[in-house]
Parts: sequence; C-alpha cells; structure tokens
Amino acid sequence: MAQVTIRVNGYTYIVGCEDGQEAHLERMATEIEERVNKIKAIGGQSGEARLLLLAALLLADELHDARTTLPAPPPPVAATDPKKLARLREIAARAEEIAADLTDA
Repeated sequence: MAQVTIRVNGYTYIVGCEDGQEAHLERMATEIEERVNKIKAIGGQSGEARLLLLAALLLADELHDARTTLPAPPPPVAATDPKKLARLREIAARAEEIAADLTDA
C-alpha cells in the first residue's frame, strides 16, 4: 500500500492508497483544495472542519448535477433470441475472417 502526502488548506495529511493510485489521489486532493479556496474567497476564513464540510457539499452537489444531467443508460440487450445469436455469430465469424486476411496481407 502506498502513502501519499497531500496538502489541503495549508494542512498536511498522509493518506494511504493502492499502489499506482498516488497521482489519482493527488488530483482528488487538488479538487478539494480548489473548493476550499473557492469557499474562502466567498466567505473568508472558517474553521477547518467547516471548510472541509462545505467543500464536500460542493463536490456532492457537482456529482448530483452530473448524475441528473446524464442520459439514462440504454437497457441491456438481451441476447437470448436465437435469430439474434445466430446473426451475431455470423458477424463475429466474418470479423475473424477479415482480421485473418489483414494479418496475412
């Protein structure tokens, strides 16, 4: 497990994460820092807990907006129809033939 040192609002935190996730964790900390700075610019200095709470609320609001503006995913395609399955197999076989031809060329 990796450990990353991040800074938010002038405070240093050591946070553990999975190996390879260090850069992602640092980007998330930067997102939080940006929200904290936005809150400080609007309302001045507040307590650390309050700033982090407001930053979390801003991020939750952005996440909510993103979820509600995304179109609903299409329903899953049921591949139980024998005719559809047969056609898909034909298409897959043809794709394999084309790939083999390209490899041989």
